[in-house]
Parts: sequence; structure tokens; C-alpha cells
Amino acid sequence: MNAKTISILKSIGAVFTGILINVIPAITIDAVLHVTNCYPPMGERMSDSLFLLASSYRLALAILGGYFTAKLAPHSPIGHVITLGVIGTIASTLGHIQMGDQGPAWYSIGLIVISIPLSWLGGFIYLKRRG
Repeated sequence: MNAKTISILKSIGAVFTGILINVIPAITIDAVLHVTNCYPPMGERMSDSLFLLASSYRLALAILGGYFTAKLAPHSPIGHVITLGVIGTIASTLGHIQMGDQGPAWYSIGLIVISIPLSWLGGFIYLKRRG
């Protein structure tokens, strides 16, 4: 493989890692909170306070995903985290459409709005720590 192909694969890997950091822990935490009855059974609407709890760890995961995407990016770390944020915005928009009235609008719209800024923040934190 040539250097350009390797760089492209590293870029894809960096963004994919950011996606995994956002998705896998969120699904796992959700499942644990459902099984432990902190969250109601699947399909049953949660209270706004539980949606606030879900938002809190999703916010942290978005920052963490941006951090590691920037760290793994072969070049242009902020460009990679913006790509991650755009993918998050698209996924959150699809989630908002699919969610319908199963939750408060502020929750799903909030996830759409914060995807790019929090991914960027994670990348910014990485760059500041790197020096």
C-alpha cells in the first residue's frame, strides 16, 4: 500500500474509533440502566430527569470520541473531529425522526445541536494537552 492509502485508512479508523467511543458505551450504559430498573422497560417512555441522565453521559462520550479521533488522526485533527461531529449530527437527526414522541423534543434536538461542538471540544482538548 502506498502512503496515501495508509493515510486514508488511518483517517477512516480515527473517525470510526470516535463513533465506537460514542455508541458502544452509550448502548451498554442504557442496557445496564434498563436491566437494573433505573430506566423503565424498553418501549416505555422515560421521565425528563432520566433523559437528562442519558444526555449527561452522551455529552461526555461525545467529547471523549472527539479526543480520541483527534489523537488518532494522521493529519488535520480538527478536520477529523468535525467529520465525526457531522456523522453524529446525521445519526442524531435520524434518531430524532425515529424517536417520534417517545421522548421530549429537547433531548433529541439537543443531541443534534451538540454533536459538532462537543466533537470539536474533544479535539481541542487533545490539541491543548499535546501542546
